[in-house]
Amino acid sequence: MLQGTGSDVGKSVLTAALCRLARRRGMSVAPFKPQNMSNNAAACASGGEIGRAQALQAMACGLEPHTDFNPVLLKPETDRRAQLVVHGKAVGAMDAAHYMTHRGELLDRVMESFDRLTAAHDLVIVEGAGSPSEINLRARDIANMGFARRAGVPVCLIGDIDKGGVIASLVGTKTVLDPSDAAMITGFLINKFRGDPALFEEGVNAIEERTGWPCFGVIPWLTATAHLPAEDAVTLERPSRPAGGTLRIVAPMLSRMANFDDADPLKQETGVAFEWVRPGQPIPRDADVIILFGTKSTLGDLDFLRQQGWDHDIIAHARAGGRVLGICGGYQMLGKRVLDPDGVDGEPGEAPGLSLLDVETEMTGNKMVAPTLGHCVLGQAKVSGYEIHTGRTTGRDTQRPMFRLGGVDDGARSASGSIQGTYLHGAFSSDSFRRAWLEEIGGAGDAALNYGQSVEDALDALADGVEAAVETDRLFAAARQPGWQPQT
Repeated sequence: MLQGTGSDVGKSVLTAALCRLARRRGMSVAPFKPQNMSNNAAACASGGEIGRAQALQAMACGLEPHTDFNPVLLKPETDRRAQLVVHGKAVGAMDAAHYMTHRGELLDRVMESFDRLTAAHDLVIVEGAGSPSEINLRARDIANMGFARRAGVPVCLIGDIDKGGVIASLVGTKTVLDPSDAAMITGFLINKFRGDPALFEEGVNAIEERTGWPCFGVIPWLTATAHLPAEDAVTLERPSRPAGGTLRIVAPMLSRMANFDDADPLKQETGVAFEWVRPGQPIPRDADVIILFGTKSTLGDLDFLRQQGWDHDIIAHARAGGRVLGICGGYQMLGKRVLDPDGVDGEPGEAPGLSLLDVETEMTGNKMVAPTLGHCVLGQAKVSGYEIHTGRTTGRDTQRPMFRLGGVDDGARSASGSIQGTYLHGAFSSDSFRRAWLEEIGGAGDAALNYGQSVEDALDALADGVEAAVETDRLFAAARQPGWQPQT
């Protein structure tokens, strides 16, 4: 199990790298994260949804996404409330205090998934959440040491040297942990090192002396991670650096934005300058296209959008002939009205939309979660992706759909064609559709870019970098049969 001294230390990508390395060695390997909190979700062919990080890790293993890889998923709707997804199915929403009080009850469900995976695979690589040093959360924990102790899974602790203070964070973790928890840790990794690792030998020695844990390796800053799908909203908090390109595409950062990795293929297009617009900033007037991405709370983010004044920017852009694309919740916002009388997608209520499409949406209790494929109505380009949404959208503009998916029309277009909406996530990962869409809006796609292969190549490059820096034989040898407990 990979645990970290904090969030964003690289647990997700290192899990993916180790999964790929184990697969190369001929092992049947599967990823596992007991509890994830993310609005970036992936649809499973067998039904249900999991965190997209676990879908990427499954790819590294050569497996299709499955709900056992992430049995508990929390999808935040507000700062204090989240939708609870168990074994891929939404079971309701609850506030943070209620969840923290009752989360221990979910450990049996977590173990059901873990037991199935260990029975089916040679190796299961587990990703923790946050940090075990948050000892105020230790009671009823199912994400870190609570799971490790119950399952008998040895732990490798990851420290992020790029953040600074890595010696204190690793040694401090040992200091605050209960001795029985600390005994589960069999070693540590230093991640995101820049420069000559030899310069940190004294630091490694200091950590080993103070903790008694061996170092499995010092991993350099690996540029391959930039070519992997965005996995966590933490990445959006960093300053946006638009790439050089002739077509400027911008996207406002909504407060509960979901599945924003839909943008990743566009970022790799050499002819596209993609830029996130941070809260408090106006949407650039010279943008060619504005994209409204999905959200876990359409009404909540519609209000947030208006608080930023982005509604005026988007409407002015559209009136000037600019193009707007809405995906999932963003599609719903482009309509005349959004109704959620039962609070299915957040707080109950209704609100006018941006009225750029002649449609309206009513939230329903039936949540659509499924991978799908089809073609674009204009140009017939093939497309594949997935749907994860609540709500039914109807209205005149749905008579001009964007896609035909599984024999069913999806989305809507304005009469001019400049305003488009769809429920389909992942469409830009389809090379033929992405190139056709860019050409339609006045740009040009890179004919040499195969996005799916670029992700596979990035996983291989990531694995190469980790293998060169980590004593992988020693690390894999630390794995134990489920139920193992250290001598204390």
